[in-house]
Amino acid sequence: MGVMIFILVVVAVLVAVVLAMAVKIVKQYEQGVLFRFGRLAGTRNPGLRLIIPFVDVLHRVSLRIVTMPIQSQGIITRDNVSVDVSAVAYFRVVDAVKSVIAVENVNAAINQIAQTTLRKVVGQHTLDETLSETDRINLDIREILDVATVEWGVEVTLVELKDIQLPDSMKRAMARQAEAEREKRAKIINAQGESLAAAALGEASDTMMAHPLALQLRNLQSLVEIAVDKNSTVVFPAPLMSTIGELGAFLARETASAATQALPTDLTKPIPAPAPNGVPETV
Repeated sequence: MGVMIFILVVVAVLVAVVLAMAVKIVKQYEQGVLFRFGRLAGTRNPGLRLIIPFVDVLHRVSLRIVTMPIQSQGIITRDNVSVDVSAVAYFRVVDAVKSVIAVENVNAAINQIAQTTLRKVVGQHTLDETLSETDRINLDIREILDVATVEWGVEVTLVELKDIQLPDSMKRAMARQAEAEREKRAKIINAQGESLAAAALGEASDTMMAHPLALQLRNLQSLVEIAVDKNSTVVFPAPLMSTIGELGAFLARETASAATQALPTDLTKPIPAPAPNGVPETV
């Protein structure tokens, strides 16, 4: 009796083990690839699936997008500049059967081919192109990877350059170049401003020449602005100084005219000379 119970327990354990080995769960984002005696027996969709233990082998393949960082690569550009470039690639499995049969480890294979493709594509461009045309470089890398991975049942959805490290000497040279470019732009803008100011001053001078009173009004306005600042020194504009000079000449002429009118009217008569005793003598 005890032996029968033992046998039943062993049988029950074996059945439980066989059922555990036969029951497989394929998740929603996965697809199962079934092999029977080493031969492909088809695929299994998500859900609860039963297989034959010791006969069937089920490989579950994830269909989600995988983010793969591409480690930094030392690359020499077309203009012989050494740079370190790292990137990131996004891919997903579109054919589960090919991803299992065509390649042993799809992730490792894509990582290696992405590194070599990154070095090859970046090495075909100059440093300026690498820094300014990253979109075109990303597209070129993606197209090459798509051609290489289509036989593996993998689709590369996106490739992006993540970081570009330059030598210190090149960084200093680029900083000097950028500073010189900014100085050039500043000088050009300053020259354009001077040109516009000169044109505006020319138009203003033409207007003042046509209306001399406008110049005097402008001089008075300048004096008002100077007086507001409470300066101890007042600078008179040149036209105002000439006006003051003309006013002084006018006053001098008026004084001379008044002195002329005060002289005797009959200048032909001799003026008697004073005598020694103080009495004038008639000549």
